[in-house]
Amino acid sequence: MSFKKLLAATGMLLCMGIAAQAAEPIKIGVYLPLTGQNAFGGQLELEGVQLAHKEMSQVLGRPVELVIVDNKSDKVEAANAVTRLTAKDKVTGIIGTYGSSLAMSGGEVAEKAKTPVIATSATNPLVTKDKKYYFRACFIDPYQGAGAATYVMQNLGFKRAAVLKDVANDYAVGLANFFASSFKKQGGEIVVNLNYNSGDQDFTPQLTQIISQKPDVLFIPAYFAEGAIIMKQARELGATFRIIGGDAMDNPETVKIGGQAVEGFLHTTFPYDMSMPNMNPAAKKFTENWKVAFPGKDPNVNAALGYTSYMMFMEAIKKANSTDREAVTKALAELKDFPAVTGTLTINATHDAEMPIGIIEIKDGKRVYKGEITPKM
Repeated sequence: MSFKKLLAATGMLLCMGIAAQAAEPIKIGVYLPLTGQNAFGGQLELEGVQLAHKEMSQVLGRPVELVIVDNKSDKVEAANAVTRLTAKDKVTGIIGTYGSSLAMSGGEVAEKAKTPVIATSATNPLVTKDKKYYFRACFIDPYQGAGAATYVMQNLGFKRAAVLKDVANDYAVGLANFFASSFKKQGGEIVVNLNYNSGDQDFTPQLTQIISQKPDVLFIPAYFAEGAIIMKQARELGATFRIIGGDAMDNPETVKIGGQAVEGFLHTTFPYDMSMPNMNPAAKKFTENWKVAFPGKDPNVNAALGYTSYMMFMEAIKKANSTDREAVTKALAELKDFPAVTGTLTINATHDAEMPIGIIEIKDGKRVYKGEITPKM
């Protein structure tokens, strides 16, 4: 073979190698509870991720591949899922998870593997505390708890509150404590603070005691299914106090399960709802595309957070101009004024997303977006 032919052949092989490398997919892991107690929330967040992936399936000229693992609403399975994604699948980054307890379990593995993760809706402060690689697309519970307390005090004018929480759930315990602390700081009184355990179905003893203390409002930092049951049993016992919950109650199934008992129920939420006025461009695009992709099914904020988490990774990869885990981690830490579905989003020094707190009320069987509240911390 002549030198010219050899040079040409070498050049062709080099070009083919570069093209093959350019076409190599960028893997983004997703670990969410797709079965088990938290499956409904996990499914919604996955649908949001998939919608975003459909809209932006390439970055840096390479296709993006989602590697999806079910953490089964279990702490051990959450850790196993992150182990698989980091060690076997060698993903660039990971999205997840719904459920603070699951995120804390997976987060320890991600730190050791030096892999960036964006929590979709895990709001407990410990998820990102002292973590280099864990971020979140949502606000944290001290802020949310203070927001609920501020709304109760300022907008409802209530001074006496009761708390009923799942003592086995990190999210519930943390949010209950932050609500109670802020409520007392603002001059309110916690007349009773009671517990139950995950899986309980009968809340009559606790509700009977709560009713006897005559609170103005009951705070329930519950997940939607048990929260709806608590409200049904409270009304059956003749309770007339208002009830307010946290973001885990932001689920279309709340009204279906609770029926008339959830009328007037309030809960904090991330600042997105399909009924909200003055929707920002990112929220409009998400809502319109959701309706096309999932006709007959309303979007909720969990889907919006899944969507946002994916788009945050795409932005970080573009800014880093790399899929190197350290480079992407650095870009996420520097993310500011990002136009998200939930409004302009900035990652702060503790890797938490700064954004307003929305308030939802169930009125005539429908979710009504009341607006935003600025918490008194």
